[in-house]
Amino acid sequence: MRIRRILAAVFATAALAGLGLTGAATAATAGSVTAIAGSVTPGECTDNGGTIDRSTPVLPTCRGGMYDGQTVD
Repeated sequence: MRIRRILAAVFATAALAGLGLTGAATAATAGSVTAIAGSVTPGECTDNGGTIDRSTPVLPTCRGGMYDGQTVD
């Protein structure tokens, strides 16, 4: 009986630790996906080392820097 309680506690701790690691990895990935998929303001583009390319057909695009290739609002 005592061994069952100890094993249950070990498995529960391992499961919770695994969820914590998975949650941290998901949060880190979600943050980077959001930064890649969204559009940026002209100030964000230029402040992070980019230039605004207005020759693109639909929307201006940030060229260079941290937000390279993203559309500019």
